[in-house]
Amino acid sequence: MKGLLVAGTASGVGKTTVALAIMAGLRRRGLAVQPFKCGPDFLDTGHHTRISGRVARNLDTWMLSAEANLSVLRNAAGGADVIVAEGMMGLFDGKNGSSEIGSSAEIAKLVRLPVVLVVDAAKSARSVAAVVLGFEMFDADLRLAGVILNRVAGEGHYEMLREAIESSCRTKILGSLPLESAIAIPERHLGLHGAAEQAPDSQEAIDAFAALAANHLDLDGLLTLECGLEMAGVAPLRVGTSPSADVVRVGVPSDYAFSFYYADNLDLLREQSAEIVWFSPMTDTSLPSGLDALYMGGGYPELHAKQLSSNRAMLKEVRTFAASGRPVYAECGGMLYLSESLSVDEDSYAMAGVLPLAMQMTDMLVKFGYVTVEFTEDCLLGRKGTVVRGHSFHHSRIASQGEVSTNYRVQYSMSGKEELEGFRQGNVLASYIHLHFRANPAVAENFVAAIRQARALQAVTA
Repeated sequence: MKGLLVAGTASGVGKTTVALAIMAGLRRRGLAVQPFKCGPDFLDTGHHTRISGRVARNLDTWMLSAEANLSVLRNAAGGADVIVAEGMMGLFDGKNGSSEIGSSAEIAKLVRLPVVLVVDAAKSARSVAAVVLGFEMFDADLRLAGVILNRVAGEGHYEMLREAIESSCRTKILGSLPLESAIAIPERHLGLHGAAEQAPDSQEAIDAFAALAANHLDLDGLLTLECGLEMAGVAPLRVGTSPSADVVRVGVPSDYAFSFYYADNLDLLREQSAEIVWFSPMTDTSLPSGLDALYMGGGYPELHAKQLSSNRAMLKEVRTFAASGRPVYAECGGMLYLSESLSVDEDSYAMAGVLPLAMQMTDMLVKFGYVTVEFTEDCLLGRKGTVVRGHSFHHSRIASQGEVSTNYRVQYSMSGKEELEGFRQGNVLASYIHLHFRANPAVAENFVAAIRQARALQAVTA
């Protein structure tokens, strides 16, 4: 199968722009493009999905085992013509400075994808060759198949860059992009703006990126690159609920405020015969009927706190649902929504009041990085002692906390520090940690089993 991994020399060099242009350009040629994102990022996958027309998946060698990564890639690539993966940070940046653990380079070697390196050429000339040569020599086991120069000032600038690279490096130039403000994706405190905010007209965005690829990238050269994994006989991932007489309905918020979900988390729930039922805490005034549980993911509730707080009917619905004993699992932004209040700048907004927590936005990232979670008690997601990996990424803190139990022992990979977290109130479990269920698929099984158990108990006591 055709395939490549778009990596960068560092964060901010234009990897996402290049990856989206390649996806759009190949899709315009009639090819089915399966996108992937290296690392724990939720935002880039939304843009990948919008441009490619296929659900993007995350590859991550720290959260997931080698076998899980290979399974995710092979299964998601079923029915596709070409794989386009986007790296994270710089190509060799990972968990620490002494190894490739968790890096895009490690992923590229595991899934046997050739690397196309994006270099920010702005304000550079011959020195760009030294950068490319360094990346060529740093890891002899890595397939560095091409380079794409970004932010090129013009034809004269490109010729100087081309001459420098071709006289000193073996890596082929596969394109050069000008500084193109028309397709630039704005950023905010957690990264890029979400895909839904960018352009309601996806076709317009596809056209813009496809034109960029057609005019500035060597798509024929990119299509000579091959993924080295055996793909024969792999079928597309199932996206529907498994056939079962015991289907459970799980309400999942999805709107501008809530959009951070791993597609594999939802698929693992579906494999346990969970039906995912979407709703909007921003605009809906009631929960969908017949729900057995809620899974409230992360997102940007702080940007829409006034509207969320003003929707008192939905806040009451969620509060009543939680009080009924039906399971509620929340991550990060979902936990903010379940709290008593959310302070943004000088304003405080009432939230659902399910948990005795007062939340406050901060000016910087708090406890950023990969985490290992061990359950200290039996909980919605599994038995005491269960271990699962995830990551922490938020600009908020708990300003005050009432009496509430904790079910997690969290170890932060960067600092090595530990803390008790995973707040439990009845059948509600909420945490700052975004868990990847494929790190331990038993988590999804246990969550659905807990939903069925709660439903059976309610039927008996009704």
